[in-house]
Amino acid sequence: MKQVESLAEEFSTADRANKLVKLQAFHKFADSKAALKAALACVKSKMSKSLKGFLRTNIVNQSIEDSLIVCDKKLRGAIEEKLGISCLYSSKYIELIRGIRSQLENLVSGLTSQELQAMSLGLAHSMSRYTLKFSADKVDIMVVQAVSLLDDIDKELNNYAMRLKEWYSWHFPELSRIVSDNIVYAKCVKLIGEKLHTPDVVFGDLIPEELQAEVREAAELSMGTEMTTDDLDHILYLCDQVIALAEYRVSLAEYLKNRMTAIAPNLTVLVGELVGARLIAHAGSLVNLAKHPSSTVQILGAEKALFRAMRMKSDTPKYGLLYHASMVGQASTKVKGKISRSLAAKCSLSVRVDALGDQTEATVGLQYKDSLEARMRYLETNLTPSAFSGQRVGKYVKPRVSEYNPAADQTEGVEKRHSEGGEEAPKKRPRTS
Repeated sequence: MKQVESLAEEFSTADRANKLVKLQAFHKFADSKAALKAALACVKSKMSKSLKGFLRTNIVNQSIEDSLIVCDKKLRGAIEEKLGISCLYSSKYIELIRGIRSQLENLVSGLTSQELQAMSLGLAHSMSRYTLKFSADKVDIMVVQAVSLLDDIDKELNNYAMRLKEWYSWHFPELSRIVSDNIVYAKCVKLIGEKLHTPDVVFGDLIPEELQAEVREAAELSMGTEMTTDDLDHILYLCDQVIALAEYRVSLAEYLKNRMTAIAPNLTVLVGELVGARLIAHAGSLVNLAKHPSSTVQILGAEKALFRAMRMKSDTPKYGLLYHASMVGQASTKVKGKISRSLAAKCSLSVRVDALGDQTEATVGLQYKDSLEARMRYLETNLTPSAFSGQRVGKYVKPRVSEYNPAADQTEGVEKRHSEGGEEAPKKRPRTS
C-alpha cells in the first residue's frame, strides 16, 4: 500500500478506494452456521478452521512475504504462532480497516449493499441467539435485575410512605404515633378517610383491639386541621400506590426466592436469597462470583472501606455484604470476623458447585451450614480472652513477663542427693532468655 496523507479522503469514493487497495482473495461461507462459528472465534480472539485454511491457501502456500494487518492483538499472536505469518498490529491501522469496511461493497465484486446489510443483520441475530442460549442454564441476569428492582422498590416505598405520613399528619397527626408500620398505616388511612368517620370504621384484624380504641380516642381529641375533598382524594390515591407497591414487593421477593433456589441452591442455603442475589449482582454474574477467591467474597461490597483502610494503613474491614447474612448477625461481636471468614470460604466453594456443577439439590450447602453452625457454637463457648494482660502500648498489648526467681531452681539439693546416692548428677541445661 502506498503512503497517503489522509485515509479518510482516499476512501471517500469507490474509485479512489480501488486505486488504494486491491482485493487479493475472497472466501464465501457455506452457510450461516459456518459464518457464526468463524465470527464467534474471532470475538474470542481465536483462529477458526476456515480462517486457518484461508490464510494457509492464500499466504503460506503462495509464499507471500507481505505482512498481514490484524486488529486483535491476541489473534495476531495465534496467527504468528501457528502459521508463521508476519502480522502487524497497531492503532494506526484502525483507520485503514474502517475505510475498507466503509467501501466493502465496492471492493468486493458481486456484493450489493442490500445483501451486505442482510448478511450483517442475520449474523448479528445469530450471535445474539447463541449468547442467550449459552447462558440459558444459568439465567443469573434475571436474579440481578430482580434484586436491583427490589432495592428500588424499597426506596420508593419508603419515600411514598414517609410522604403519606407527612401529608395525612396535617389532618390526623396522632395516627402516625399509634400505628408505626407503613403498610398498616396506609391501610388505616384508606379505611378512615376523614377523622370524623373514625368511630364508624371497622378495622377487623388490621390492628389489635387496644390500638383500635386508642385510634378512636385520638380521633376525638385530634389537633389536626380540616382538609377538602380534593385533598383527601389525592391522599387516598397515594394510599393505593403504597399498598400496590407493597403487594408487588411481596410477589417479587417470592419470585426472587424461587429463582435463587433454582440457580444457586447451595449459596441460598448458606446466606439466604437476598444476600446471595446481592453477591451475584455485585460480582456481575454467577460465573464471575465463582471465580472470586474467598477473601474477595468476604469483603465484597466493602471496597471503599478496604481501599480507605489500605490508604490510611488502618484495620481492613472484616465483612461486606456477608454482614447481612443471618449466620453473621447471630454471632457475637467477638467472633463475627471469624464466622464471616469461614462463611466466605464455604460460600466460595458453594458458588463453584452451583455455577459449574450439574446437581440441583443443596446437599453441599446443607453440609457446610451444619459445619459452620458447629464452629460458631465452638467459638462462642471456647473462645477465651487474650492471655496478654500487661501494659497497653497504642493498639498493642505488651505481655506481662515474670521476673527470674533463683530460689525456684533448687540445684544444690539435687546435686547433693545424686552425690550421696552415688549417681552421676545431671548436667545443667543452659538457661535461655
